[in-house]
Parts: sequence; structure tokens; C-alpha cells
Amino acid sequence: MNENVVEARYPIEFRKDDAKKLGHHITQRRSVVLIGMKRVGISNFLRFFLYHPQISKKYLDSKMHFFIPVDLNDLVEREIYPFWVLTFKRLADNVEKGDMPLFVKKQIDLYFLDSIQSQDLFLTIDNLRKSIVYLCDQGFLPTIFFLRFDRMKNAITPDLFANILGLLDAAHNRLSYVFTSDRALDHLEPVIFTKQSVFVFSDNLYIKPAEKADSQIVFESSIRQYNIKLPKDTIHELLKLVDGHTQYLLFALISLREAGLNVKPSELFEFLKSDERISLQSEELWESLASSEQEMLLNLASKKKPTLEELKREEYLINTGFFDSAFKIFSPIFDFFIKSKAEEKKKENKTSDFSKKENSLLIFLEENKNQICEREQIIEAVWPETESLGVTDWAIDRLVARVRSKLKDHDKNYEIVTVKTRGYKLIERG
Repeated sequence: MNENVVEARYPIEFRKDDAKKLGHHITQRRSVVLIGMKRVGISNFLRFFLYHPQISKKYLDSKMHFFIPVDLNDLVEREIYPFWVLTFKRLADNVEKGDMPLFVKKQIDLYFLDSIQSQDLFLTIDNLRKSIVYLCDQGFLPTIFFLRFDRMKNAITPDLFANILGLLDAAHNRLSYVFTSDRALDHLEPVIFTKQSVFVFSDNLYIKPAEKADSQIVFESSIRQYNIKLPKDTIHELLKLVDGHTQYLLFALISLREAGLNVKPSELFEFLKSDERISLQSEELWESLASSEQEMLLNLASKKKPTLEELKREEYLINTGFFDSAFKIFSPIFDFFIKSKAEEKKKENKTSDFSKKENSLLIFLEENKNQICEREQIIEAVWPETESLGVTDWAIDRLVARVRSKLKDHDKNYEIVTVKTRGYKLIERG
């Protein structure tokens, strides 16, 4: 057990369904892509899976599995050569630290030193291939974990994919990969990672926000780490608000500690939704989505249910847990953020699609909805700068006509009716 890894001390039941599925893929030597929303807790889950001492017994077969974690956050240059050097370095490091015969360690070290001295891409990949085959021939089953593979998005080439597949072929089904990403491989680079080619060698496993019991495990571990004590009512409310999102939870605990823990359960939502770190995390989730996905969430916030066709098209949202089968957006914190975005959009529509005068008239009519607004009142609200010069009826009529037309274009649920000889009135469309 790695004593420095907090997750290695989690109860073995942590995320048991996800662990069971991942263990099955590894046992079957089937590569898998772990996909989830930004900072949902995939790294947290993998540290548990990689370092917990009971994982092999509970989720794997009796064979000698050898895990090689390659954290691509460690890449300074997101290019092909550094990618393979880091991969080989992590393999060599884990062999050196692992419980293996000395002759195995020496052979892998020779391969690695040869590649480093050559500083050649071809020789590096070739020596990596030899190392993997050698480990397999010694009875080990290596699994390479490419953490944050989405960081390579702009460096993916046909050669990179060919070499990934080439290592699999050389190992004769004894090597497997685990990729982590916020998107499927065919979404990162659809021309190279085509749906058909990806399907041949890997499956997708979606990691949603944690269930309450799993969130409780992360919480209890974190409060020990941060030396925090919270009342039971506050804990209950906190877990409900973060709704299984690991980074929300950690940021919330940090902010509570900084605030001296003097936040009542009834005040917690207001406290968290106003927290800068939490807001930035919500923004990161939002910015990771395509515009069509954002639009669907805005519609859900407005209680507009998606069609079956829309659900199929935007399946990423439900697969990753952004909303559930009842169309409820995950986490009251993120739900509030989406609703705020919806309000911003309404304001943008008013100000960007209507001219200054048109917008002034619309706001005035909305403030006096279902009331007759006389021409003189409209002039005072819309043309205060020209009171002494006078405004013609024609100018008022033309302005009203333009706003009336734009209300229809924007499918607003309002219409302007004319009250003869008096003025205008904004009413709900029947």
C-alpha cells in the first residue's frame, strides 16, 4: 500500500460499480476510456484503484497485473516525443519500485537508458515495445493508464494512434490501456480516432458524480486532511449541494475553513454560490461544453424538456451526469449557475437584438404590463433628451411597429396592442 496516497485508505466499497466495471475490462485485457465532466473525481477514483491494497483480490483475477500510471499533467511540452519519453520513464520507474526480480529490473533499465541516450523517437518507441513484450514474457500483464489524455488533443497524429495500436499488437493481447478524458477519443480527434477504429480496441466507461455514500467517503477523508469539524446538519446540506462532484466538495471545505466554519446550514447555499472558487469551477464545466449542449442545459433550466432526437444528439450530458432521467440538473450549485446564464442570455437578447430606443420602449412596456401607456409617457421614457423638440406620432408608431415585429421574431410570449386615441399596452399573447 502506498502510505502517501490518501485514497489507498478508502473503504474497498468506494465507487464499487465503477471499480467492478474497470476491473472487468482490465481482466479481459480490453482497453477502456474513462469519461467524465471536468474535475468530477476520475483522478480521485483512479488513485483508489491504482494503490488500494485490496483491489487485485476484489476486482481482478489472480494473474500478475502491472499498472503503469502516466499523468499527462506532467508533460511540459504536449508533443509526440515527450509523450513517449514520459510513458517509458513511468514504466521504468514502476518496474524499479515494483516487486520484480532484479534481472527484470536490469533489463528494463538497459532498454530505457538506450532510448534516452539515443534521443530518437523511433528508438524510444522500439525500446518501449521491447520492454512491454519482455514484461509480458516474464508473466506480467501491463496496463498503461494515460491520465488526462485529452491534454494531447492538439498533438494527436495518425502515427501516434498507429504506435498505440502497434504496442497492443506486439504484446499479443497482453497489454491494455486506460485513458481518462472529458470526452471520448473519437470526439478529441474524429478524423484519426474514428468511431470504427476506436470501437475495435476500446470501450467507454462514463464516470458520473459520486453517489452519496461515496461522496461521504471523500468527505470524511478530506475533513481529516483539513482538520475540519462540522455539525451533522451542515454536513447533510453540504453533500446535497455538491452532489457528488469532488472538486466542488474540496473547494467548499477550503472556503468553510477560511470562513472559520461559522456558516449555518440555511446559509450554506448562499455562501457557496457566491464563492469565487466554486464559481470558477462552474464556469470551467460550462466552458467544456459545446454550444448545443449549453443550449440544452439552458432549456432544462427553463423547464423545457428535450425531444428524443435532442437527447440522442446530446447524450454526453446524460452519460456524464449533467442531468438525470427526470431532467434534473446535477448539483443545486451548478443548477443555479445555469439559471444565471439563462437570465444573462435573456438580457443579452434584449440589449443586442433591439436598438437602444427599442430596448428602452420594451423595458418601459414590461414595467407597465397590462396597463395603457400613453404617448406622452412613452416619449418621457424613450426620448427624454428631446422633450423640448417634440416627437412626432409617426416616430412613436414606427418604433412600436419595430418592437412588435421583433417580439414575434424572438417568439416572445407578449404582444403590443394599440389602444385607439390613447396609446399602447403590452399583454401576454393568447
